[in-house]
Amino acid sequence: MEIVIVPDAEAGARVVADRFERVVRGAGEQGATLGLATGSSPVLAYAELIRRHREEGLSFAAGRAFLLDEYVGLGPADAQSYHRFIREHFTADVDIPDAAVLSPDGTAADPSAEAARYDAAIAAAGGIDLQVLGIGTNGHIAFNEPGSSLSSRTRHAALTRATIEANARFFADASEVPRTVLTQGLGTVREARRIVLTATGERKAAAVAAMIEGAVSARWPASCLQLHPAVTVVVDEAAASRLELAEDYRAAQQVLAD
Repeated sequence: MEIVIVPDAEAGARVVADRFERVVRGAGEQGATLGLATGSSPVLAYAELIRRHREEGLSFAAGRAFLLDEYVGLGPADAQSYHRFIREHFTADVDIPDAAVLSPDGTAADPSAEAARYDAAIAAAGGIDLQVLGIGTNGHIAFNEPGSSLSSRTRHAALTRATIEANARFFADASEVPRTVLTQGLGTVREARRIVLTATGERKAAAVAAMIEGAVSARWPASCLQLHPAVTVVVDEAAASRLELAEDYRAAQQVLAD
């Protein structure tokens, strides 16, 4: 893993955007296939990418994107759907075609069949060039909760109480948070050619430490990223506060920057 410790969330957003820009510009006319996370973690990075599109000519027009997950029971027009979220916070403000931004269908009659279809669609597109991730306080990535198989595929999954409580802030009441989701699996996520995970704040510190320095374990699903050859973890000082080897990571950053 490449561990990048930054002073604050704004600095982290610029680092994440740098990784995106490198992949997008490097893909040329064929376009990059991007994996997009929703939730609060990548929002500042998306804002920075929008700025670069408007002010510096960064184009997403040739690309396509796949979302990590969707709530079961929510349609694309629902205010809390991730289909709508990504458009409001990113893709509607850049030049990627809306039809090229794909997400699982949360209203599918057979969620398990929809999950299999979506997993196959990612493979048929040639896989993800760059996947951006956040991390939950319990170590989940996408909606792979503790106990998820490290080789899991896109599937219909249940949310834990902790995740429901964490996401209740986006709904009028915790009772309105859907209990199940369609989510890319840990095996699906790890097939991306490059991964950037970003986290900020003290409340993420335990999960970040377990992911980077703990054992690879289903207890901390994000720890499976230790098995991936091209992962960058971008964390602010608060999220890095429980890393035992933080000074070594800072030293490595400096060496690579020189």
